[in-house]
Amino acid sequence: MTIRYAAARPAAAPVTLTRAGLARISRTPANDNGDGVQRDQVLRNALLHFAEHGLRAAEDAGERAAAAAAAGDATSSAHWLEICRALDARRARGVAGRLVRRGR
Repeated sequence: MTIRYAAARPAAAPVTLTRAGLARISRTPANDNGDGVQRDQVLRNALLHFAEHGLRAAEDAGERAAAAAAAGDATSSAHWLEICRALDARRARGVAGRLVRRGR
């Protein structure tokens, strides 16, 4: 099997950075995935939930999201749905679809 290597940038176009360019780059966030702090908190909550419930954690989070929606607590439902999404995106889509069909 051959191994192929592709350089990150062409060697014919060297990159030169000025002090102003470095200052501008250093002010921009390295993570471009949106609000990293909020996503980190969801991941932390999901991992804690997984530590408590094991392989059934996504299923439990989905059930809690549905129960919260049935009780009329949209905030709690969204919280549990995000935890479910972090653990199992397919299950979360299914739970969200059922909640939409029920009008919650």
